[in-house]
Amino acid sequence: MKVGFIGLGNVGAKLAGSVRRNGFDLSVHDLDAAAVAEMVALGARDGGSPAAMMRDCDVVITCLPSPAACAAVVELMLPEVKPGKIWMEMSTTDADEVARLGAEVIARGGMAAECPVSGGCHRAATGNISIFMGGTRETFDAVFPLLKVLGRRILHTGPLGTASTLKVMTNYLATANLLTCIEAMVTMKAAGMDLATTYEAIKISSGTSFVHETESQMILNGCRDINFTMDLVKKDIGLFQHIAEEADVPLEISPLMVSIFEDGIRRYGPRAQSDRIVERLEEATGLSILAPGFPAEMIDDEPEEPGYEVVPLR
Repeated sequence: MKVGFIGLGNVGAKLAGSVRRNGFDLSVHDLDAAAVAEMVALGARDGGSPAAMMRDCDVVITCLPSPAACAAVVELMLPEVKPGKIWMEMSTTDADEVARLGAEVIARGGMAAECPVSGGCHRAATGNISIFMGGTRETFDAVFPLLKVLGRRILHTGPLGTASTLKVMTNYLATANLLTCIEAMVTMKAAGMDLATTYEAIKISSGTSFVHETESQMILNGCRDINFTMDLVKKDIGLFQHIAEEADVPLEISPLMVSIFEDGIRRYGPRAQSDRIVERLEEATGLSILAPGFPAEMIDDEPEEPGYEVVPLR
Protein backbone atom coordinates (compact mmCIF):
# COMPACT_ATOMS: atom_id res chain seq x y z
CA MET A 1 0.00 0.00 0.00
CA LYS A 2 1.47 3.35 -1.06
CA VAL A 3 0.56 6.06 1.43
CA GLY A 4 0.67 9.84 1.02
CA PHE A 5 0.60 12.12 4.08
CA ILE A 6 -0.22 15.82 3.78
CA GLY A 7 0.23 18.00 6.88
CA LEU A 8 3.33 17.50 9.03
CA GLY A 9 2.41 19.62 12.04
CA ASN A 10 2.64 18.62 15.71
CA VAL A 11 0.30 15.64 15.30
CA GLY A 12 0.70 14.93 11.59
CA ALA A 13 4.46 14.45 11.70
CA LYS A 14 4.10 11.88 14.46
CA LEU A 15 1.34 10.00 12.67
CA ALA A 16 3.40 10.00 9.46
CA GLY A 17 6.31 8.66 11.49
CA SER A 18 4.20 5.69 12.58
CA VAL A 19 3.34 4.95 8.96
CA ARG A 20 7.00 4.97 7.95
CA ARG A 21 8.19 3.09 11.05
CA ASN A 22 5.84 0.23 10.22
CA GLY A 23 7.21 -0.28 6.74
CA PHE A 24 4.69 1.46 4.50
CA ASP A 25 5.82 3.16 1.29
CA LEU A 26 5.35 6.80 2.35
CA SER A 27 5.29 10.12 0.47
CA VAL A 28 4.83 13.40 2.34
CA HIS A 29 3.88 17.01 1.63
CA ASP A 30 3.72 20.19 3.70
CA LEU A 31 4.09 23.92 3.10
CA ASP A 32 7.03 23.78 5.52
CA ALA A 33 9.96 22.47 3.45
CA ALA A 34 11.96 21.73 6.61
CA ALA A 35 9.22 19.40 7.88
CA VAL A 36 9.27 17.55 4.55
CA ALA A 37 13.07 17.32 4.61
CA GLU A 38 12.98 15.84 8.11
CA MET A 39 10.62 13.07 7.00
CA VAL A 40 12.63 12.43 3.84
CA ALA A 41 15.71 11.97 6.03
CA LEU A 42 13.79 9.22 7.84
CA GLY A 43 13.07 7.39 4.59
CA ALA A 44 9.92 9.00 3.19
CA ARG A 45 9.72 10.56 -0.28
CA ASP A 46 8.82 14.15 -1.12
CA GLY A 47 5.36 13.82 -2.66
CA GLY A 48 5.65 17.08 -4.59
CA SER A 49 2.01 18.20 -4.55
CA PRO A 50 -1.43 17.00 -3.40
CA ALA A 51 -2.42 16.11 -6.97
CA ALA A 52 0.77 14.12 -7.57
CA MET A 53 0.28 12.25 -4.32
CA MET A 54 -3.28 11.25 -5.16
CA ARG A 55 -2.10 10.12 -8.58
CA ASP A 56 0.84 8.09 -7.22
CA CYS A 57 -0.53 6.72 -3.92
CA ASP A 58 -3.26 4.26 -2.95
CA VAL A 59 -4.21 6.26 0.15
CA VAL A 60 -3.71 9.97 0.83
CA ILE A 61 -4.04 11.16 4.43
CA THR A 62 -4.68 14.82 5.28
CA CYS A 63 -3.97 16.24 8.74
CA LEU A 64 -4.46 20.00 8.50
CA PRO A 65 -5.23 22.90 10.84
CA SER A 66 -8.64 24.01 9.53
CA PRO A 67 -11.62 22.96 7.39
CA ALA A 68 -10.62 25.61 4.83
CA ALA A 69 -7.10 24.18 4.51
CA CYS A 70 -8.48 20.69 4.08
CA ALA A 71 -10.97 21.80 1.42
CA ALA A 72 -8.22 23.57 -0.54
CA VAL A 73 -6.04 20.44 -0.55
CA VAL A 74 -8.86 18.06 -1.47
CA GLU A 75 -9.90 20.29 -4.37
CA LEU A 76 -6.37 19.93 -5.74
CA MET A 77 -6.52 16.13 -5.41
CA LEU A 78 -9.99 15.56 -6.89
CA PRO A 79 -8.92 15.46 -10.57
CA GLU A 80 -6.67 12.49 -9.73
CA VAL A 81 -9.30 10.50 -7.81
CA LYS A 82 -10.40 7.29 -9.51
CA PRO A 83 -11.66 3.85 -8.45
CA GLY A 84 -9.32 2.30 -5.90
CA LYS A 85 -8.12 5.63 -4.46
CA ILE A 86 -8.75 6.44 -0.80
CA TRP A 87 -8.80 9.79 0.98
CA MET A 88 -8.38 9.70 4.77
CA GLU A 89 -9.02 12.90 6.73
CA MET A 90 -7.29 12.88 10.14
CA SER A 91 -7.84 16.53 11.09
CA THR A 92 -10.35 17.77 13.65
CA THR A 93 -12.80 19.40 11.28
CA ASP A 94 -16.40 20.29 10.49
CA ALA A 95 -18.66 17.25 10.00
CA ASP A 96 -20.68 18.81 7.18
CA GLU A 97 -17.53 19.81 5.32
CA VAL A 98 -15.91 16.38 5.58
CA ALA A 99 -19.16 14.79 4.36
CA ARG A 100 -19.29 17.22 1.41
CA LEU A 101 -15.69 16.57 0.41
CA GLY A 102 -16.09 12.84 0.94
CA ALA A 103 -19.09 12.82 -1.39
CA GLU A 104 -16.94 14.47 -4.07
CA VAL A 105 -14.31 11.74 -3.69
CA ILE A 106 -16.92 8.96 -3.76
CA ALA A 107 -18.61 10.46 -6.84
CA ARG A 108 -15.32 9.93 -8.70
CA GLY A 109 -15.14 6.28 -7.68
CA GLY A 110 -12.85 6.67 -4.67
CA MET A 111 -13.37 5.92 -0.98
CA ALA A 112 -13.48 8.50 1.81
CA ALA A 113 -12.74 8.01 5.50
CA GLU A 114 -12.59 10.53 8.34
CA CYS A 115 -10.23 9.35 11.06
CA PRO A 116 -9.63 12.03 13.72
CA VAL A 117 -7.38 11.05 16.62
CA SER A 118 -7.51 11.61 20.37
CA GLY A 119 -4.94 11.13 23.10
CA GLY A 120 -2.19 13.71 22.69
CA CYS A 121 0.98 14.10 20.66
CA HIS A 122 2.93 11.73 22.90
CA ARG A 123 0.59 8.88 21.98
CA ALA A 124 0.50 9.89 18.32
CA ALA A 125 4.29 9.42 18.34
CA THR A 126 4.07 5.80 19.54
CA GLY A 127 1.06 4.62 17.55
CA ASN A 128 -0.99 4.30 20.74
CA ILE A 129 -3.44 7.12 20.07
CA SER A 130 -7.18 6.46 19.72
CA ILE A 131 -8.90 6.85 16.35
CA PHE A 132 -12.53 7.48 15.41
CA MET A 133 -13.40 6.32 11.89
CA GLY A 134 -16.41 7.60 9.95
CA GLY A 135 -17.31 6.02 6.62
CA THR A 136 -18.76 2.81 5.23
CA ARG A 137 -17.87 -0.56 6.70
CA GLU A 138 -16.25 -1.44 3.36
CA THR A 139 -14.00 1.59 3.69
CA PHE A 140 -13.22 0.76 7.33
CA ASP A 141 -12.06 -2.71 6.31
CA ALA A 142 -9.97 -1.23 3.46
CA VAL A 143 -8.08 1.20 5.72
CA PHE A 144 -7.90 -0.94 8.88
CA PRO A 145 -4.39 -2.28 8.08
CA LEU A 146 -3.22 1.34 8.14
CA LEU A 147 -5.34 2.40 11.11
CA LYS A 148 -3.94 -0.34 13.34
CA VAL A 149 -0.39 1.04 12.98
CA LEU A 150 -1.51 4.66 13.37
CA GLY A 151 -3.43 4.01 16.59
CA ARG A 152 -4.30 1.52 19.32
CA ARG A 153 -8.05 1.79 19.93
CA ILE A 154 -10.13 2.23 16.77
CA LEU A 155 -13.86 2.97 16.84
CA HIS A 156 -16.05 2.82 13.73
CA THR A 157 -18.54 5.59 14.46
CA GLY A 158 -20.89 5.32 11.46
CA PRO A 159 -21.26 7.35 8.24
CA LEU A 160 -19.01 10.22 7.17
CA GLY A 161 -19.42 13.11 9.60
CA THR A 162 -20.00 11.03 12.73
CA ALA A 163 -16.33 10.76 13.65
CA SER A 164 -15.77 14.52 13.34
CA THR A 165 -18.86 15.21 15.45
CA LEU A 166 -17.66 12.88 18.21
CA LYS A 167 -14.08 14.18 18.06
CA VAL A 168 -15.25 17.78 18.50
CA MET A 169 -17.25 16.59 21.53
CA THR A 170 -14.19 14.94 23.10
CA ASN A 171 -12.09 18.08 22.58
CA TYR A 172 -14.84 20.13 24.22
CA LEU A 173 -14.74 17.82 27.25
CA ALA A 174 -10.93 17.94 27.39
CA THR A 175 -11.00 21.74 27.32
CA ALA A 176 -13.65 21.88 30.05
CA ASN A 177 -11.51 19.54 32.13
CA LEU A 178 -8.40 21.68 31.55
CA LEU A 179 -10.21 24.77 32.80
CA THR A 180 -11.60 23.03 35.88
CA CYS A 181 -8.17 21.55 36.71
CA ILE A 182 -6.69 25.04 36.48
CA GLU A 183 -9.35 26.53 38.75
CA ALA A 184 -8.89 23.66 41.22
CA MET A 185 -5.11 24.07 41.40
CA VAL A 186 -5.20 27.86 41.69
CA THR A 187 -7.84 27.64 44.44
CA MET A 188 -5.81 25.04 46.35
CA LYS A 189 -2.70 27.23 46.06
CA ALA A 190 -4.68 30.19 47.39
CA ALA A 191 -5.90 28.00 50.27
CA GLY A 192 -2.30 27.19 51.20
CA MET A 193 -2.10 23.65 49.85
CA ASP A 194 1.10 22.20 48.40
CA LEU A 195 0.66 21.82 44.65
CA ALA A 196 2.51 18.50 44.31
CA THR A 197 0.24 17.08 47.01
CA THR A 198 -2.75 18.62 45.26
CA TYR A 199 -1.74 16.94 42.00
CA GLU A 200 -1.57 13.52 43.71
CA ALA A 201 -4.87 14.06 45.52
CA ILE A 202 -6.61 14.67 42.22
CA LYS A 203 -4.80 11.79 40.52
CA ILE A 204 -5.87 9.12 43.05
CA SER A 205 -9.42 10.39 43.40
CA SER A 206 -12.69 10.57 41.49
CA GLY A 207 -11.48 13.96 40.23
CA THR A 208 -8.75 12.50 38.03
CA SER A 209 -8.72 12.36 34.24
CA PHE A 210 -6.44 11.95 31.24
CA VAL A 211 -6.18 15.75 31.01
CA HIS A 212 -5.12 16.09 34.64
CA GLU A 213 -2.49 13.37 34.38
CA THR A 214 -0.95 15.00 31.30
CA GLU A 215 -1.67 18.72 31.05
CA SER A 216 -1.57 19.47 34.79
CA GLN A 217 2.02 18.20 34.77
CA MET A 218 2.92 20.59 31.94
CA ILE A 219 1.35 23.46 33.87
CA LEU A 220 3.15 22.64 37.13
CA ASN A 221 6.48 22.23 35.33
CA GLY A 222 6.10 25.71 33.86
CA CYS A 223 6.80 24.72 30.24
CA ARG A 224 3.06 24.66 29.48
CA ASP A 225 3.84 23.03 26.15
CA ILE A 226 1.27 20.37 25.30
CA ASN A 227 1.75 20.79 21.52
CA PHE A 228 -1.68 22.36 21.10
CA THR A 229 -2.32 26.05 20.59
CA MET A 230 -5.08 28.41 21.68
CA ASP A 231 -6.36 29.04 18.16
CA LEU A 232 -6.91 25.30 17.69
CA VAL A 233 -8.76 25.05 21.01
CA LYS A 234 -10.99 27.95 19.98
CA LYS A 235 -11.65 26.29 16.61
CA ASP A 236 -12.61 22.97 18.23
CA ILE A 237 -14.85 24.30 20.98
CA GLY A 238 -16.38 26.70 18.44
CA LEU A 239 -17.27 23.71 16.25
CA PHE A 240 -18.90 22.05 19.27
CA GLN A 241 -20.86 25.22 20.04
CA HIS A 242 -22.02 25.29 16.40
CA ILE A 243 -23.27 21.69 16.67
CA ALA A 244 -25.24 22.63 19.78
CA GLU A 245 -26.73 25.70 18.15
CA GLU A 246 -27.75 23.72 15.06
CA ALA A 247 -29.48 21.20 17.35
CA ASP A 248 -31.14 23.96 19.45
CA VAL A 249 -29.33 22.91 22.64
CA PRO A 250 -29.07 25.94 24.98
CA LEU A 251 -25.60 25.33 26.41
CA GLU A 252 -24.35 27.41 29.33
CA ILE A 253 -20.76 26.25 29.96
CA SER A 254 -19.66 26.13 26.30
CA PRO A 255 -20.12 29.85 25.51
CA LEU A 256 -18.13 30.74 28.65
CA MET A 257 -15.29 28.47 27.55
CA VAL A 258 -15.23 30.13 24.14
CA SER A 259 -15.02 33.56 25.76
CA ILE A 260 -12.20 32.43 28.10
CA PHE A 261 -10.09 31.29 25.15
CA GLU A 262 -10.93 34.41 23.15
CA ASP A 263 -9.52 36.38 26.08
CA GLY A 264 -6.47 34.11 26.21
CA ILE A 265 -5.83 34.71 22.51
CA ARG A 266 -6.11 38.49 23.04
CA ARG A 267 -3.57 38.30 25.88
CA TYR A 268 -1.05 35.75 24.62
CA GLY A 269 -1.67 35.36 20.88
CA PRO A 270 -3.38 32.67 18.80
CA ARG A 271 -0.31 30.42 18.64
CA ALA A 272 0.27 30.45 22.39
CA GLN A 273 0.21 27.00 23.96
CA SER A 274 -3.26 26.19 25.27
CA ASP A 275 -2.05 25.43 28.81
CA ARG A 276 -0.95 29.05 29.15
CA ILE A 277 -4.62 29.78 29.85
CA VAL A 278 -3.65 29.21 33.51
CA GLU A 279 -1.76 32.50 33.36
CA ARG A 280 -5.04 34.45 33.35
CA LEU A 281 -5.66 33.27 36.92
CA GLU A 282 -2.00 33.61 37.90
CA GLU A 283 -2.15 37.26 36.86
CA ALA A 284 -5.49 37.81 38.61
CA THR A 285 -4.32 36.29 41.91
CA GLY A 286 -0.58 36.94 41.91
CA LEU A 287 -0.02 33.23 42.54
CA SER A 288 2.52 31.00 40.79
CA ILE A 289 1.14 27.59 39.80
CA LEU A 290 4.45 25.74 39.73
CA ALA A 291 5.90 22.74 41.56
CA PRO A 292 9.26 20.95 41.30
CA GLY A 293 9.69 17.47 39.88
CA PHE A 294 7.19 17.55 37.05
CA PRO A 295 8.35 16.75 33.48
CA ALA A 296 8.74 19.27 30.66
CA GLU A 297 7.57 16.75 28.06
CA MET A 298 4.99 13.97 28.01
CA ILE A 299 6.44 10.59 27.03
CA ASP A 300 4.22 7.61 26.25
CA ASP A 301 5.74 4.63 28.06
CA GLU A 302 3.04 2.21 26.91
CA PRO A 303 4.61 -0.35 24.52
CA GLU A 304 3.61 0.02 20.88
CA GLU A 305 1.21 -2.75 19.89
CA PRO A 306 -1.08 -3.35 16.90
CA GLY A 307 -4.36 -1.50 17.09
CA TYR A 308 -7.72 -3.17 17.50
CA GLU A 309 -11.34 -2.28 16.85
CA VAL A 310 -13.42 -1.07 19.78
CA VAL A 311 -16.97 -2.41 19.46
CA PRO A 312 -19.77 -0.48 21.25
CA LEU A 313 -22.26 -2.31 23.46
CA ARG A 314 -25.53 -2.97 21.69
